Amino acid sequence: MNTRDQLRKLPSVDRLLGHPAVSGWERVYGRDLLVEAIREVLDGTRRNILEGVACPGQDDLLACVERHLGRVIDPTLRPVINATGVIIHTNLGRAPLSEDVIQAMARVGRGYSNLEFDLEAGRRGSRYYHAEDLLCRLTGAEAALLVNNNAGAVMLTLSTLAQGREVVISRGQLVEIGGGFRIPDVMAQSGARLVEVGTTNRTYARDYETAIGEGTAAFMRAHSSNFRVMGFTHQPSLDDLVALAHERDLLMLDDLGSGTLIDTAAYGLSHEPTIQDGVRAGVDIVTFSGDKLLGGPQAGIIVGRADLVEKLRRAPLTRALRVDKTTIAGIQTNLLHYVKGEALTRIPIWRMISATADEIGSRAQSLLNALGAKGASCALKPGRSMIGGGSLPEESVPTMLIVLPESKADSLARRLRLGETPIVGRIDDDRVVLDLRTVLARQEAALAQRLGELL
Repeated sequence: MNTRDQLRKLPSVDRLLGHPAVSGWERVYGRDLLVEAIREVLDGTRRNILEGVACPGQDDLLACVERHLGRVIDPTLRPVINATGVIIHTNLGRAPLSEDVIQAMARVGRGYSNLEFDLEAGRRGSRYYHAEDLLCRLTGAEAALLVNNNAGAVMLTLSTLAQGREVVISRGQLVEIGGGFRIPDVMAQSGARLVEVGTTNRTYARDYETAIGEGTAAFMRAHSSNFRVMGFTHQPSLDDLVALAHERDLLMLDDLGSGTLIDTAAYGLSHEPTIQDGVRAGVDIVTFSGDKLLGGPQAGIIVGRADLVEKLRRAPLTRALRVDKTTIAGIQTNLLHYVKGEALTRIPIWRMISATADEIGSRAQSLLNALGAKGASCALKPGRSMIGGGSLPEESVPTMLIVLPESKADSLARRLRLGETPIVGRIDDDRVVLDLRTVLARQEAALAQRLGELL
């Protein structure tokens, strides 16, 4: 093959632009993006020819241009169907939002809003006002503040209230959260000096007391929401720590990590400390996430003493961590579900947590029945759904799993992920299994259609 002859066959940019099919693409993608795509395809083809590959025909080149354009404009962030049974799945976006929350965020994002405008007074207002009353009503706290995530909430609290001073914390609570972020690193970045007390498995109130010095600003509890230490363990009660801190004129800070307003023990899970528990115990500042067990948009939430929250609100770092109008609208609407007593029916993660195995099994059987003979090739078996997402480690609830028949589990799982609507299941005993606990009702039709194509 003569390389020079093959290069001569390569059409020019203008020639491809003149093709009838391309005029339609220009209306969709714009001329600049189209020209760029053509040039990149031709450059890549030229390199291939120089390596000994024959020049493709014009139709093949245009197909390459079309694929290139599709890759450029297709959003990389896409909705997926979570059939893993992991309810708060960090990699899949944590908590799905209620329809009311989605509508509230869209309504505010669609136009202008009174984000920082007092409609009654006709002058500048505060973005932090909108969710504060609801948070105080639900938790019993004096004041509240929203920031972008819980790591930011902890950073802001320590930086503002303990910078340059000591914060005492148990060695057993020096946790690492997702992405390699560690509590000691967050504390160091804030400018607070970490003082570790006790051991990994046993810490006592007297350890905190012994560590108090002239530079001590606060005690801190970091709840182990993503791991559990079992066996020969001890941690002082929150009441004891609060009493000791206040007796010595120190602050008591409580980082709940996930944070819940509902007693998880009512659903067969271990008791997770509630936000209200900390406020009632007299904790000065409680921090927690908005997108885990609260079930709303990503946010860090701070509740506690009014004078301390006011200091946080005025801190320069708060502006760097502030949330936007759509997040505030979503948090506010999500909190209203709790105020109105409808969290279990309206917030998706609480619907999932509270659903029984029989209910999941009934949904699974209905889906298989709809698939007819193809559904009959699948099986149902009991399993467990995980809470996940740095919440209630190792905690699970009984469920019913759909077992797909194909033995090449890795291949089938990949084909499920690569559909128009990606479906993410899990592999159990060399079979792909699907847990409908984490599949939203509106997604079942798309799931059934895709299964019908693959089985």
